Amino acid sequence: MIVPYAAGGGADIVGRLVAQRLGDGWGQTVVVDNRPGAGGNIGAEIVARAPADGYTLLLVGPNHTVNISLYSKISYDPIKDFGPISVVTSAPYLLLVNPSLGVNTVADLIALAKSRPGKILYASAGNGTAGHLGMELIKTMGGIDMVHIPYKGSPPALTDLLAGQVSAAFDNVLSSAPHVKAGKLRAIAVSTIKRSSAMPEVPTVAESGQPGFEVAVWQGILAPAGTPKPVVDALHTAIMAALGRPDMKERMAANGTDIIGNSPAEFTAFIKSDIVKWAKVVKNSGARVD
Repeated sequence: MIVPYAAGGGADIVGRLVAQRLGDGWGQTVVVDNRPGAGGNIGAEIVARAPADGYTLLLVGPNHTVNISLYSKISYDPIKDFGPISVVTSAPYLLLVNPSLGVNTVADLIALAKSRPGKILYASAGNGTAGHLGMELIKTMGGIDMVHIPYKGSPPALTDLLAGQVSAAFDNVLSSAPHVKAGKLRAIAVSTIKRSSAMPEVPTVAESGQPGFEVAVWQGILAPAGTPKPVVDALHTAIMAALGRPDMKERMAANGTDIIGNSPAEFTAFIKSDIVKWAKVVKNSGARVD
């Protein structure tokens, strides 16, 4: 399983949990291979060129539907070069600040940014990630100017946020919740339209003065295009069994992450619609990576 993000981040956590349970079901090891870089493009290209035999899979998230609009050129087609199997999880991002920033709400952050235009640094797991574009939406909707500092994955971004080298970030609840619970970071909002079951006391961005705001981080599994249908069906059956295990449900629920588990056809339709959605966001934000 190629995970095109850094080890230790939310996507990596999901990938390893699924891989372990697939391995348990099959009685053989499923190796997780982290290939971060270029907003997920490096890992995606590896799988797009891999043999279509079911032995190489790709864990993807929002970047898979964003990059075609964000990058001037990518070496694969996010639809034609892959065979979707299933969305496995969906979770909110937490809008995080270093406690030293002295803000407790989205309104506080916007007011501070307006008083210090271009002075507040925010981190993301990389250019074009949902965390990056989510913060760009905050900037646009709030009429503020903050400076984006992209990192190669969530772990180094969180490290600098914890150290106060940057002041704010959107990050996956899976990787950031422990720091919030320890009091090292402050969660001022969640990115989804509903509050997180893991942190019900934290309001949504939408109810914090930015109506209509909604960004979720999902993870899904793809195979190379041309993988035979019987193989895709077998992979889908195994993934559904892994997601249905009680220990998997408990682990995800404890971290405010929803288990999805849909069909290849539903995942295909979702990818197509998400590409359209993010194309509009990228265009409106002016974000571009070359």
